Amino acid sequence: MSEILPMQEPVCVSDFEKYAEKFLPKNAWDYFSSGANACVSLKENRRAFDRLRIRPRILRDVSSINMSTTILGEKIDFPICVAPTAMQKMAHSDGEVATTKAAAALKTCMILSSWSTSSIEDVGNASSGLKWFQLYVYKDQSVTVDLIERAEAAGFKAIVMTVDTPYLGRRYADVRNQFALPSHLELGNYTKKYATAVKSDKDSGLASFVATLINSSLTWKIIPWLKSVTKLPIVLKGILTAEDAKLAVSYGVDGILVSNHGARQLDFVPATVEALPEVISAVNGECEVYVDGGIRYGSDVFKALALGARAVFVGRPIVWGLAYKGEAGVVSVLNILKDEFHLAMGLAGCSSIDGISKIMVAHETHYSKL
Repeated sequence: MSEILPMQEPVCVSDFEKYAEKFLPKNAWDYFSSGANACVSLKENRRAFDRLRIRPRILRDVSSINMSTTILGEKIDFPICVAPTAMQKMAHSDGEVATTKAAAALKTCMILSSWSTSSIEDVGNASSGLKWFQLYVYKDQSVTVDLIERAEAAGFKAIVMTVDTPYLGRRYADVRNQFALPSHLELGNYTKKYATAVKSDKDSGLASFVATLINSSLTWKIIPWLKSVTKLPIVLKGILTAEDAKLAVSYGVDGILVSNHGARQLDFVPATVEALPEVISAVNGECEVYVDGGIRYGSDVFKALALGARAVFVGRPIVWGLAYKGEAGVVSVLNILKDEFHLAMGLAGCSSIDGISKIMVAHETHYSKL
């Protein structure tokens, strides 16, 4: 798409969203923005953050603020990372290559989607920044193994297996649009047979793609198998309950990404930040826990870390930044969130990540009896 820049530079994440809605093609905008069914969980992902109150401490020395942390032993400059988002060339011609360059420039982590429109190799070669690879498990096991081996060879540092997609959620906008990947694009990580398989039909082309290729018979036994084919750390993406968090720990995973898939799979599931505390409690420090979904302000990052997340991942805002100005747009989005988080830490009285504690966040009902 051509870059038609607005008169005024964006000052917050929602400014990028407004731009993307105006200038992205309808097929692409509806794909990126929509949730499952009635979009109740999509709205709740945002509203749940709004229901949380920060309890700031005063008269603390915040003249120097350190936002750095580590994830799976790798240092990042601030705990705001890039979630896996498919088909980014629908937002900008540079797609995932622009995104990885932006994440590397700010010294944070990017997760590359299996369904990227740039190849694993192109993204791996584009930057030396920290990258993880998001994985679906396919009916054809050789496809899965091939993706893992290519990610390892390209320097990716972890495998993030999505566990909430035995079938694709019902997304009304994609059905109405008979969603298809634009004809000039293809999925970057597959042979020609699969790369152009997201085609329009009477439903959603992506739903048909998933039904054809994704293994819906998976059980927890997939974890030992995955460990047998890679030495990379394994993160499970899509856990929302204490029960599954405990199982994940028992199977020896290295991390959990609390996620409802951007509210695009099963509607009426909890908002991710509301599911986060029970997962943190169940894990009991035995693996790292991250969260995505609904993060639009630096104060959201503060709230998530106060509830126990080690880092947060953002998806849609990255796409909006791409639509605005490619790599520079993604840098802008990340910088805005980073600066807002820095300010939230300072105003809440925290000079380092370790100073952000659970007692600094309360649900709005805490104050309802006043």
